[in-house]
Amino acid sequence: MSFDAPVARADKPLLGVLKGDRPVVPPMWLMRQAGRYLPEYRALRADKGGFLELVYDSAAAAEVTLQPLRRFGFDGAILFSDILIVPYAMGQQLWFEAGEGPRLAPILAETDLSTLKPDFSRFEAVYETVRQVKAALDPDVTFLGFAGSPWTISTYMVAGQGSKDHSAARRMAYNEPDRFSALIDAIVDATVIYLSGQIEAGVEAVQLFDSWAGSLAPLQFERWVIEPNRRIVERLKAIHPDIPVIGFPKGAGAKLADYAARTGVDAVGVDETIDPHWANRALPQGMPVQGNLDPLALIAGGRAVEEAVDTIRAAFADRPHIFNLGHGILPDTPIAHVEALITYVRS
Repeated sequence: MSFDAPVARADKPLLGVLKGDRPVVPPMWLMRQAGRYLPEYRALRADKGGFLELVYDSAAAAEVTLQPLRRFGFDGAILFSDILIVPYAMGQQLWFEAGEGPRLAPILAETDLSTLKPDFSRFEAVYETVRQVKAALDPDVTFLGFAGSPWTISTYMVAGQGSKDHSAARRMAYNEPDRFSALIDAIVDATVIYLSGQIEAGVEAVQLFDSWAGSLAPLQFERWVIEPNRRIVERLKAIHPDIPVIGFPKGAGAKLADYAARTGVDAVGVDETIDPHWANRALPQGMPVQGNLDPLALIAGGRAVEEAVDTIRAAFADRPHIFNLGHGILPDTPIAHVEALITYVRS
């Protein structure tokens, strides 16, 4: 594959970039583009009564997936679901507390992992969402599926909820490495099943979210981030060799280059804390990148966004690039700022 001159794959620009194209104007989508900053999303969620009810209503979840496409005309659609569907399908109890977020029955020192009885039929509603979205998408839009990476999923499974420092999972990884490894292995297996099912239902690329990768020391990062993601990518590629995989290890910092080189991902997401010029120098030559506008800059809008966009596009001018945020769009983001961002990037 040559990266010598800008080219464009007109039918699906975002998918083309994931396969090495360099169009003059980068394709774009935004992480969490279907969500609380949209009034149409808030209305539908209120009607369904809760987040999990929304995820498991395939028609409603398909509608949420499509809402930002209708409003903004993004180049990519990201499946509306939740990373915790995987531990739920692995047999862990899952519920959402109003105003508090997701809760899982925590894995304690006395918890026997063999008591988790997988029920992968819990993936079926998500696959049906994929089929419905696929049938409704414009032909030039790339459909992205996703899953949480094993380390990030484990932090929720062990603590039973989100946490600031992921201490419970980190302690288990140090103190009970064999037991923790068994948990990671089970998450890897479930994730391969989940992503493969999404692909068979119609997604054209997948993203692995390792939202809490930045909380690990280097040796732990290698063991619990790089290696499990490498195994997922290897197994997915054996089944679906033509489906691109985007890896997003948020907070990886200087470890990002090692992640990109060793996991086998086709493209890497860059978070907002990373200097894009450094990333361009450090990442494998020709590897597509995605990112990395600060979500708070988007809230500020105006010149803050324009300066950031100019820096990002200049840094990644010589490699395939998907314009995106460095993490998920925030709920208080003004819709007018999203519209202005799209106009500025595309003009």
